[in-house]
Amino acid sequence: MNETSPKPLAVLLAFAAVYIIWGSTYLAALLGLESIPPFLMASMRFLLAGLLLYGWCLMKGEAKLTAQTVGRNALSGILMLFGGTVSVIWAEQFIPSGLAAILVTTMPFWFVLLDRRQWSVYFASWLIPGGLIIGFIGVILLLAQPGQTVPMRPPTGPYWLSIGVLLLGGIFWTVGSLYAKYRTSSASNTLNGSLQLLAAGSFSGLTSLVSGELAGFRFEEVTLKSWLALAYMILMGSILTYLAYLWLLKVRPPAIVSTYAYVNPVIAVLLGWLFANESLSGRQLLALAVILVGVLLVNLPKYRAVAKSSEATI
Repeated sequence: MNETSPKPLAVLLAFAAVYIIWGSTYLAALLGLESIPPFLMASMRFLLAGLLLYGWCLMKGEAKLTAQTVGRNALSGILMLFGGTVSVIWAEQFIPSGLAAILVTTMPFWFVLLDRRQWSVYFASWLIPGGLIIGFIGVILLLAQPGQTVPMRPPTGPYWLSIGVLLLGGIFWTVGSLYAKYRTSSASNTLNGSLQLLAAGSFSGLTSLVSGELAGFRFEEVTLKSWLALAYMILMGSILTYLAYLWLLKVRPPAIVSTYAYVNPVIAVLLGWLFANESLSGRQLLALAVILVGVLLVNLPKYRAVAKSSEATI
């Protein structure tokens, strides 16, 4: 794919992947956690995905490693995948997934605040900041339910620690994404992704070993449901969608790419309604509409630019 002038269909498919597939991996992660501890599950997920991608690079003759390529991808991979993704899985052991989703949706704000190179784009009009705020309001409307999203728990122990870990994880993901965008190596997108996954998988495995997760773990006790969930996260979440995300970072402003954090809860609610017999209320439908309006506003400047470009070529 041409990074300087991407085809609209390619961009649409990439956004569909990060919006829809990553939204479904929340459910897959919960299924995996039924019989696999979080750090070990992350390690297996990232290592197997990284090995598959690196094997593909070897077959195509793209696996040319340099110290710069390995170093930069290792740092961005650990920041994004371990700091960001694993922090969510770990925190959901102690706080409701609804509250976790709300905290994750702060990520687009971190992109706007930390990505100084794009400030001229983000603040050129009210559309992008306004869309981010509207999307955040929609997520709160979608998930804020007394006794579920904000339960009456004592403000002690891992509850507050989990909230801190999630917020810090969002910052780590943002910093890693910006580093991957602006300090990328000259290697192919596939090789960069494989090295990032291998680094995050190795770090997750080391953390699993140090934390003592393996003490009571038995592979024969892992359920079929957890194995299938892990396979889905490897193939769809960590290979297909992660590569789509890395490519989008190269061709679109990071704050626009990060709107997946708003759409993922929408997908989670719809999947629960379709496959888990969960109710879908009028308030939830209103919230979904508000979120989609926010995402539309964030992307509207780019849509206008594409339209003007098309008119100029006619």
